[in-house]
Amino acid sequence: MDTYFQLQENHTTRSREILAGVTTFFAMSYILFVNPSVLSQTGMPSQAVFLATIVASAIGTAFMGLFANVPYALAPGMGLNAFFTYTVCFALGFKWQEALTLVFICGLVNITITVTKIRKMIITAIPEALQHAMGAGIGVFVAYIGLKNANILQFTSDAGSIASINGKAFSAGTTHFKGGITSVVSNGGIVPALVNFTQPGALLALIGLTIAIILMVKKVPGAIILTIIITTIIGIPMGVTDLHNLGTNSLASAFGQLKITFGACFGNPGMQSLFSSWSRLPLVLMTIFAFSFSDTFDSLGTFIGTGRRTGIFSDEDMSDMKNGKGFSSKMDKALFADSVATGFGAIFGTSNTTTYVESSAGIGAGGRTGLTSATVAVLFIISAVFAPIISVVPTQAIAPALILVGIQMLGSFANIDWTDLTAAIPAFMASIFMGLCYNISYGIAAAFIAYCLIKLITGKAKEVHPILWIVTILFILNFVVLAIL
Repeated sequence: MDTYFQLQENHTTRSREILAGVTTFFAMSYILFVNPSVLSQTGMPSQAVFLATIVASAIGTAFMGLFANVPYALAPGMGLNAFFTYTVCFALGFKWQEALTLVFICGLVNITITVTKIRKMIITAIPEALQHAMGAGIGVFVAYIGLKNANILQFTSDAGSIASINGKAFSAGTTHFKGGITSVVSNGGIVPALVNFTQPGALLALIGLTIAIILMVKKVPGAIILTIIITTIIGIPMGVTDLHNLGTNSLASAFGQLKITFGACFGNPGMQSLFSSWSRLPLVLMTIFAFSFSDTFDSLGTFIGTGRRTGIFSDEDMSDMKNGKGFSSKMDKALFADSVATGFGAIFGTSNTTTYVESSAGIGAGGRTGLTSATVAVLFIISAVFAPIISVVPTQAIAPALILVGIQMLGSFANIDWTDLTAAIPAFMASIFMGLCYNISYGIAAAFIAYCLIKLITGKAKEVHPILWIVTILFILNFVVLAIL
């Protein structure tokens, strides 16, 4: 094991890698319960999606660890599952089987652009300053996820700021909503503020953050996972850690329902019905493009943002990726593993499987090799039986770990010249804006567009790599497509 994962060469140990894997798993385990709740709204069996989520995550993460030997975990992506449900199925009218087909084709597209080195060319075209900014941006994003999950922030929106309720335009005269309120969208008038800390959840998160700071500053081994465990236990008498789920087990029904979703993307409805009408082909192609573009740049942002700063993808590895052939570098292998996972997920019955930014929690705990990923994969398999125990861990116990990991990643800001606006503006878009808009791809898109625009108006357009021009134009086209959809 030590030799296979090159633990000594990566200056790590078995225990550190396993602890890192446990940390990453708990940081992202929420997807086991969130993904079924989102996708089941399309008519997919909830328990089938639960099991498909486990299978897709375990296969993708295991392949990442064993093939690429890097500490990244994969699972159905948040945002992509919402796009699957609310845009593809609800707004565009695709059946969930057809939506799975679109995800499967997206996986094939991702494999193609990885094998043909298009993804590699994109990475080498990104200026180093922007790569540093993306690393810090991932930190802002992760820390913001932590703050949100901690319920430390509250958001106030008056009637004039509400844009829609349950996907329909809001009218102040409407007082009753059939089926209750399921979603509210507000515009820029929404105002964030600190809670008054009378809520048990916010207090628990604050206690957990204090514990995390003490353990991290004192450099206690396993500080992050210890924080999660201690905070979860403290949450029991506070009423935040809910023990009622310990008595539930849905594994048997999950296997029964999996027969409905497994291979559904190849049936009718599915692959056979998706291309039955030529009039719908443009819409199908635009949807595949939107899926693939978002999936690709979410993963690229995570790899670049976390891998460069921690040394997982060293300068030597990046040079091998640029000049080598085949899968000669860790980055080559990681990109391929990420692209393969989506296809497996679609076959079993879930939306795009992608590399999780929460992997940074395990990396922050010392994970440096594929043993971390292998640990996460094993825990995903075990979770099929012990899901009720995992569900006991409240988000407030995970939040402090994410906040501290995010803070650690902000060191990349030191490599940016903030006095030079031509560098600072794209860097801001790739970092602060990325976190605030809550989307890695959008942050990268804004940075690319700003960078190219500044080079254009300063007469330095020739300094921009041709690949970067192409990707920037594609980003703009992607926004147009999303507006049309």
